[in-house]
Amino acid sequence: QVHLVESGGGLVQAGDSLRLSCAASERADTGDAMAWFRQAPGKEGEFVAAFRWSDGKTFYGSSLKGRSVISMDNVNNTLYLQVNILKPEDTAVYYCAADHPAAGPYNTDRLWLYWGQGTQVTVSS
Repeated sequence: QVHLVESGGGLVQAGDSLRLSCAASERADTGDAMAWFRQAPGKEGEFVAAFRWSDGKTFYGSSLKGRSVISMDNVNNTLYLQVNILKPEDTAVYYCAADHPAAGPYNTDRLWLYWGQGTQVTVSS
């Protein structure tokens, strides 16, 4: 079983950038992909991005496409999400997920096996 710990959230101003981190306790149990989702107050969870270990491909949802970059540090088993030009509507809890049963698509949250506790991102206008 893998334990996921997110960090890097906080209170920022519109236009700022953040880099979120997700440290995985065990690479072997993360499956072939890891991902970021987010959930804003009163809204459904939303797919942000995924990284596939086997070929290094990345996948992005529509919400942060063009303003975010997902990457992986293979040595430290840490997944990152760089988010630029933050907007107030990006305010949400950002969650890391691991171990997906298929090679994609990755945008269905209920298919991911492991989740972190989330990190809050609040963007002020």
